[in-house]
Amino acid sequence: MKTIRYELADGIATLTFDEPDSPVNTMCADWQSDLTEATAQVMRDCADIKGIVLASAKSTFFAGADLKGTMRLKATDVHRVFAEIEQTKKNFRTLETLGVPVVSCINGAALGGGWEVALVGHYRVSVDNPKIQLGLPEITLGLIPGATGITKMTRLLGIMGAQPYLLEGKLFHPREALELGLVHELVSAEGDVQGALRAAALAWIAANPRPRHPWDQKDYRMPGGTPSSPKIAGMLAVAPAMLKQKTRGLYPAPEAALAAMVEGALVDYDTALRIESRYLAGLIVSPVAKNMINTFFFNMNAIRSGHSRPKGIQRYVPKRVGVLGAGMMGAGIAYVQASRGISTVLEDVSLENAQRGKAYSLKITDPRVEKGQMTPVEQKVLLDRITATEFAADLKGCDLIIEAVFENRELKATVTREAEPMLAPGGFFASNTSTLPISGLAQASARPQRFVGIHFFSPVEKMKLVEIIRGKQTDDETIARAYDYVMALGKLPIVVNDSRGFYTSRTFGTYVMEGAAMLWEGIPAPVIENAALQIGMPVGPLAVLDETALSLSVHVLEQTRADFLREGKTYEASPGEILVERMVKEFRRPGRAGGGGFYDYPAGGRKRLWPELKARFEKPRLAWDLQDVKDRLLYRQSVETARCFAEGVLTSVHDANVGSIFGIGFPAWTGGAMQFIYGTGIDAFEQRCASLAATYGKGFVLSQADKDAIRMHQPVW
Repeated sequence: MKTIRYELADGIATLTFDEPDSPVNTMCADWQSDLTEATAQVMRDCADIKGIVLASAKSTFFAGADLKGTMRLKATDVHRVFAEIEQTKKNFRTLETLGVPVVSCINGAALGGGWEVALVGHYRVSVDNPKIQLGLPEITLGLIPGATGITKMTRLLGIMGAQPYLLEGKLFHPREALELGLVHELVSAEGDVQGALRAAALAWIAANPRPRHPWDQKDYRMPGGTPSSPKIAGMLAVAPAMLKQKTRGLYPAPEAALAAMVEGALVDYDTALRIESRYLAGLIVSPVAKNMINTFFFNMNAIRSGHSRPKGIQRYVPKRVGVLGAGMMGAGIAYVQASRGISTVLEDVSLENAQRGKAYSLKITDPRVEKGQMTPVEQKVLLDRITATEFAADLKGCDLIIEAVFENRELKATVTREAEPMLAPGGFFASNTSTLPISGLAQASARPQRFVGIHFFSPVEKMKLVEIIRGKQTDDETIARAYDYVMALGKLPIVVNDSRGFYTSRTFGTYVMEGAAMLWEGIPAPVIENAALQIGMPVGPLAVLDETALSLSVHVLEQTRADFLREGKTYEASPGEILVERMVKEFRRPGRAGGGGFYDYPAGGRKRLWPELKARFEKPRLAWDLQDVKDRLLYRQSVETARCFAEGVLTSVHDANVGSIFGIGFPAWTGGAMQFIYGTGIDAFEQRCASLAATYGKGFVLSQADKDAIRMHQPVW
C-alpha cells in the first residue's frame, strides 16, 4: 500500500495514513485503493484483532478529497464516481461493524473527507489545540459531505442541530467538538502528542471491547425528532423556500444537503448512505462545483501562499502606519489596523474631523462590548492604538502612510508632498484611490519607486479584498511590503498593474454602466434590477450606482475627460455614462446620500424605484429578452476582465477570479469572471460575445489579443 501503513501488534491493528510526496493526506485514487486493501487485511486478521486505531503520520489528521482529481472529472464519470463513493463507505462500514472498538486519533485538522474518516471511530480523541479545525466545509466548494458525513452528523446532532455544520459549512475546534459530543476526549498539546493519543486510544479499547455507533443501537432515537415530528415538520415546510430565497436557485449543493439530511432521516442507516452518495455523485461532476473548487480552494490558496508576491524579499511586519483622511474609508482603515495590533496615526485637516474618524472604531466596538464579545479593557487598548491629529508632523516615523482623501488629483498630490517626508527610513507611501492611475499620482512623490496603490473597499471592516496596484516605477520590495501589510490585516491581496480604474473599479464600472445603458435603451428598471439578482449579483446596477453616488460617477467622468484632453484626446462617454450624467445634472438626482437617484428613500420606509424612470426612459413597445439582459450584465464584466489580461493589467487568473468575487460581487457560483469563461467553454463564450456585440455594441467585442489572453491563461488540471 502506498498511502496507508498497516500494523498489527498485541491485538491492535493500526492504520496510519501517510500519503507520499504530499504535506497532507487526501482521498486520492491510491488512498481509495489502499483503504480497500487495508480493510481486506483487517478482515483476514479479524480473529486476532481486539481494536483498531486510525492515525496520521502528517502534522494534520486528514485533508479530505483529492480536489485536483475532482477538477478532471467529466459528467460521464458520474456512475464511476458513485461506485467509488459507495466502495469507500463499504470499507468504513466494515471497520465500524467488525465488532471491535475503533478509535480515531486526531492530531491535527480533519476537514471534509478528513472529518468523515475521523467519524469512522466509535471513539474520537483529539489534541486540545484551538488552532485545529474540524468539520465539513464542502458546501463552500459547491459540494456536500458524501462519505457518511451528512448521515452521521444528522444522526449525532439531529436535523436542526446539524444544519449549521452541513448547510453552512460551520467549522469547530476540538473543545467545541467535545461539548457537542463529536469528540469524546482531549489530550494535551504539550509533549508527546502522538504517544498521548495512542495511550488514550488503547485505554478506551481495553475498557470497551464491544462498542457500537449510536445509530446501530436498538434504543437509538434521533436527537430533536424525525421529519415526522410536529416541530421538525413545521420547520421543513418552509425550509426549502427559505433556502431557495438565499441561493436564488444558483447553488445546488445546499438544496442537495438538505434533501439528503431529510430523506436520510426517514430511512435506515444504510439506505441513507446510498441517498447521500447519489446526491454527491451528481454534484461532484457539475460545473458549479468545479467553478467553486477552482476559486475558493485553489485560487484562494494561491493568494494566501503569496503567488502574486515578489519572491526573495524578506517578510515585512508593519508597526506604525499613518492614514491621511478620517472619512469613512480612512476611519475604516484605522479601525482594521488597530484591531490587528498596528499603531495608527489618523490625520485630517482638523482635530475634530480626526476625532470623528477615531470615534468610528468606538461605534464598531461598542456593540461587541455590549454582547460580551470584547471587554472594555480590550476596547480601550484598541482605541489607544489610534492617535487622532491635525498635524502632519505626528506622522513622523511611520513605516507606511496611506492617503485616503477625496478623488481629486491635486488634493492627493498636496497631501503626498506634505506627508511623505514624515516616513521612517525605508518606509513607503500608498494611495487608496479607486480610479486614478497610480503612475500619475506618483509624480507628486519624491520616491516613486516607493509609491504604490492600496485600494480598500467600503466598508473596510467588512470587505475582505484589497487591490494592490503597481505603478510604472513601483519596485518589487514595495509590492512585497504592501502584500504583507494586507495579509497582516487578515485580508485578501490581489496584485494588478496600473491603468485607469485598475481591475476592480474598471470592471465594476462596466457592470453598472451596462445597467444604466439598458435603462437608456428603454428596458424597464425593475427588469434590469431583478435580472441582476437572478444571476447572483448581490445588488442591481442601478441600486449600486445610488449607493456609490451618481455624482461620484460624474466626477470620475469629468476627471477622465480632463485627463484625455490633457493628452490631446477626446473621451467618448458611453450611453450609461451619458444617462448618469443626465440624472445628476438635469434631474438633480445625485444618489442616495444626496436624497435620491434611481431610487427614492422615504424616511422610515423601504427604498423604491423613482417613479419618473418609467415616464422618462421606459419604452413600452420595446422588445427585450430577459436572457439577453442577464447575459449582458455577466458577459460584459468577463469581457473587460479578458481585456485587462490582454493589456497587462492582470497577470494571474487567481487575482482575477478572487478580485471579481470579493471586490465587485461577481456571482460565486461562476467561480469568478475568468472561471465563468472557462466554465462556459471558450468557444461558446466567444460565440455568445459575438452575438451580443452584433446587437448591443462594441462592449462585447473580443479582440484577437483578448482571445489569445483567455487561451493563454486557461488552467490545466
